[in-house]
Amino acid sequence: TEREYEELTVSEVARGAGVEAETALKVLEVIQQFDPPGVCSRHLKECLLIQARNLPVRDTVIEEIIQNHIEKLGSKNYKAIARAIGITVEEVYEAVKIISGCLNPTPGSGFGTDDSRAIIPDVFIHKVGDEYVITLNDDGMPKLKVSSYYRQLLAAGATGSDDKARGYIQDKFRSALWLIKSVHQRQRTIYRVVECIVKFQREFLDKGLKCLKPLVLKNVAEEIGVHESTVSRVTSNKYVQTPRGIFELKYFFSTGMSASDGSDLAVEYIKEKLRDIIRAEDAKNPLSDKQIVDLLKESGIVVARRTAAKYREALGFLSSSRRKAHY
Repeated sequence: TEREYEELTVSEVARGAGVEAETALKVLEVIQQFDPPGVCSRHLKECLLIQARNLPVRDTVIEEIIQNHIEKLGSKNYKAIARAIGITVEEVYEAVKIISGCLNPTPGSGFGTDDSRAIIPDVFIHKVGDEYVITLNDDGMPKLKVSSYYRQLLAAGATGSDDKARGYIQDKFRSALWLIKSVHQRQRTIYRVVECIVKFQREFLDKGLKCLKPLVLKNVAEEIGVHESTVSRVTSNKYVQTPRGIFELKYFFSTGMSASDGSDLAVEYIKEKLRDIIRAEDAKNPLSDKQIVDLLKESGIVVARRTAAKYREALGFLSSSRRKAHY
């Protein structure tokens, strides 16, 4: 598949095809010579090796790294690779640049369908003067109404003799009205939730991420008089377009921490500050979690080292030692 490798063994394929395993293996080897290089590989290592052996100039270091040190490659432990092979870290880094730049772990991806979709906002927030105006995007909503034909049938059959048919139509008519009411109620709930978000996060809309406030489902649920689960359902996979960009509605719900000045800061803001700190660090001398904590403190954000490490990992950054190994 595009992003995964088939876990069937050659023997299993042979049994399914009713041929000898040796025959299935030979067929596989022939198919693996097709373009794009690496197609029909059984695992990542085989996929990359096939491509490495098809490079204009074969490089034994690249093949050695893929064959025997692919786990260290994935964790970017370049120093360990250098020690194991007996080369410099710089040579490993050069090999890695070729591996990441010339080899494709999903060679069939160019032939699959692109599942990416442009995000279409469910709600729009526009600033008009000093106020924020909320508009629901009804383009994707079905235009529901009860057929006039069945309305006429009910009216005509009000004094008719076919009680069973009339009862059936009345039952479906009530179901249709209930469905229409439910859809309208859901849209109304979404509107009220967004209205509440605008109220709580007005400063964020005015001034940006630093002013994003801690907000939990319970706050909104109590404000509009519904259960927390209702707020969770109507905000799931819903997006809003604001003057500051498009956000998933869930983005506005975040726990918080107290700043040194006593104000509340949303976790998303703290993560953004941490991201900025790491991106600005000296790549050859990356910051430790303790140093990151100290820099956050200078910005008025007090967090424990464990918390900083948890946020760093959530953002996809390696530890300082492993970031240094990358360089």
